[in-house]
Amino acid sequence: MMTTLVAYEDSQSEDEGLDQKEGTASGQEVKDCYSMALMSNSDSTLLKCHQNVIKKDRSSSQKQSCSLISPTVLQKTATLPPYIPPIVSDKPKRPCTVPPGVRPYIPKRQRLVTSSIENEETLTGGVHGKDVQILTAVSPKVKLHLANTPTPAAAGIPKKLLLSLQGHQGPVNTVQWCPVPQRSHLLLSASMDKTFKVWDGAESGRCLTVFTCHSGAVRDARWSPCGRRLLTGSFDNTAVVTDVETGQCILKADNQFKVMCVVSHPANPEVFLCGGYSSMVNAWDSRCCKVVKVYKAAIQQTLDILFLRDGLDVITSSDCVSRDSADRTLIAWDFQTTAKVSNQIYHERYTCPSLALHPQEDSFVAQTNGDYVAVFSSQRPYRMNKRRRYEGHKVEGYAVQCEFSQDGTILASGSSTGSAHFYDYHNARPLRSLQAHSQPCLRVSQHPVLPATVATCDWAGEIKVWH
Repeated sequence: MMTTLVAYEDSQSEDEGLDQKEGTASGQEVKDCYSMALMSNSDSTLLKCHQNVIKKDRSSSQKQSCSLISPTVLQKTATLPPYIPPIVSDKPKRPCTVPPGVRPYIPKRQRLVTSSIENEETLTGGVHGKDVQILTAVSPKVKLHLANTPTPAAAGIPKKLLLSLQGHQGPVNTVQWCPVPQRSHLLLSASMDKTFKVWDGAESGRCLTVFTCHSGAVRDARWSPCGRRLLTGSFDNTAVVTDVETGQCILKADNQFKVMCVVSHPANPEVFLCGGYSSMVNAWDSRCCKVVKVYKAAIQQTLDILFLRDGLDVITSSDCVSRDSADRTLIAWDFQTTAKVSNQIYHERYTCPSLALHPQEDSFVAQTNGDYVAVFSSQRPYRMNKRRRYEGHKVEGYAVQCEFSQDGTILASGSSTGSAHFYDYHNARPLRSLQAHSQPCLRVSQHPVLPATVATCDWAGEIKVWH
């Protein structure tokens, strides 16, 4: 007699006995089937017998697999209701209401993804969403003024505070309005916190974009004549050309020295000059990313650079003070040949941290550490006007800058005392002194379109717009 293939220990249930009987009967049937096939001596009969045996083996194996499951589990599963698939509704889910004063829970993974996206946008300095429209569109205030007065309006003296712009974490070295009238609502600022920013200085006072492409303090920043690019110099030894709308870095020029001043060529904006903690001034061409000219002088460092006569001559200011500093304080260069044109321009023992060109007349001014602004002729041999001085403010070693109004009638200057000073350019008479900041005021930038509108910045990192 054949026995079952699976032996169950410690099992006395009736189901096991039935399985054993069925296994015995199936074995006997196999013997009978094959004996009949051999007696008939027929291949077809043997084939049919073999197929029947396979079918019975399959059915018996299914019964054995079912018998491996506990009888109690089989009884419970037999009583379960049939599975009904869930009904998907098209109606929106009811929003979860959060009590006031309680912040909703945000999963950690979602918080990490959100923070990484925000950090990436800040690092790349990109402009997104509504900011792009503000950068490209004309401000309603500026548009209204341009429609009424197509030519630049006469300059005026501001009297009250309009906006206070907060966001920089270090001293703001400079601020400058965009020179293009249609985009003159944009205000550029550069700070020692390694960033430079573009603000909506005419309307909301909101920071439109932050640029973080420098690893050191940003010492100088200027608009391109077209108003679509920014030129910045930093203590990380680089000068960077950046696209305002996309935030992309177009060129990063390594000068091997800390950059303190940058300026674009007035006739060829693709060429710009960099000066700083070096005895050389480098001229870069952004099209080939190479230094095309070098101006060498026996000086310690360059404080400011100014183009004269449509870019034919260049004036550089140094911080070198000696017994005879007449040949090193202000130097005039021929831009094309890099040769010295004149080194007998300024004959007093004061450094000049800032230079500014008059927009209409053949003259330029130099801010001096003698607490006055000196005026010079912009034609060779660049003589100094000793009868005209703009006094009343303090410099005291700070990089205090001066600037002309668009029509050239008003000269504005900051002060180490935190005040902004306005002078009548033609007679050097003080017009008004405005206490703008509690810390040293480094720059007073006059708006090119809106009358009596200026922006000021200070050593504490504050920017204000006055009207």
